[in-house]
Amino acid sequence: MLEAARALAVTMGEPSGIGPEITLMAWAERFKRALPPFYVIADPDLLEARARQIGLKVNLQVCHPSEARGIFDDALPVVPLPQAVNAQAGAPTPETAEMVLASIRTAVEHVRDGLACAVATNPIAKETLYQAGFKHAGHTEYLGELSGLFGEEPAQPVMLLAGPDLMTVPVTLHIPLHKIWEELTPELLMSTARIVDADLKKRFRVERPRIAVAGLNPHAGENGTMGREEVEMIGPTLDRLRAEGLDVRGPLPGDTLFHEAARETYDVVLAMYHDQALIPVKTLAFDDTVNVTLGLPFVRTSPDHGTAFSLAGKGTASPDSLSAAMRLAVALSEPELV
Repeated sequence: MLEAARALAVTMGEPSGIGPEITLMAWAERFKRALPPFYVIADPDLLEARARQIGLKVNLQVCHPSEARGIFDDALPVVPLPQAVNAQAGAPTPETAEMVLASIRTAVEHVRDGLACAVATNPIAKETLYQAGFKHAGHTEYLGELSGLFGEEPAQPVMLLAGPDLMTVPVTLHIPLHKIWEELTPELLMSTARIVDADLKKRFRVERPRIAVAGLNPHAGENGTMGREEVEMIGPTLDRLRAEGLDVRGPLPGDTLFHEAARETYDVVLAMYHDQALIPVKTLAFDDTVNVTLGLPFVRTSPDHGTAFSLAGKGTASPDSLSAAMRLAVALSEPELV
């Protein structure tokens, strides 16, 4: 079991989804899974009710974050939210949105204040949050705003999907396909590549990251015959990055970029849009892939799956990805432990 100096802060996530129960299940197998000491920021009554619902015996103990490591072996440490969370498994409601966001913000504040080593977030339901007035495109973008709590300008958050055999980054995030070209600019591509290069060096301890860059069009545009984006924007932007000293390769055809032999030639792939990055990494290792947010002044990881409302309350969801996210969060925030 990893022994970080401070415990890991885990958020509640969408309370009607599988987040509460996979957190309970992970703690119940904490030794088998070699999990680092963590605490969850949630409503204790919600956790107790979900444990009963799935037939899991879990000892919960309300505590301060500084007490979590001493409690962890014998009880699941819980830092309570300021309000009760009334939620039924599989039945999301916007009435819980305020506490969902409060859990995330509190976790970030705990890292800022030196009470937690990092943040692992359970999945949220963006549609429910939108109904309650949430203004961000997604979880990742909200964390970028919360980086301002560290006294800095809000950061550009970069989503990295880290699996055992593949790491990918979508340059554009949660936007419709028809809007990709509106957002995919030289400036965005350059800033994303710089953040990836810096954080792979700092967090993942890759001495000189090899960054493969996918094209936007089929066959990476086929020299302009299947689209001009590679010739007019992506290629010249990569030339500028190479002039800065970054090891970037491409633009490369997306359909030949992810097979086994190709994966041996790079450390990470920059993809042009969400599904181009997430489909291959989730296909290769759905249960073991972790979502890591780069570019922040703190470490944040998350499972690579969603709220899974159809599984909530049944006790059949897998805590594998959440467990992997917890282990990676501590490894990235406490490099001396690795």
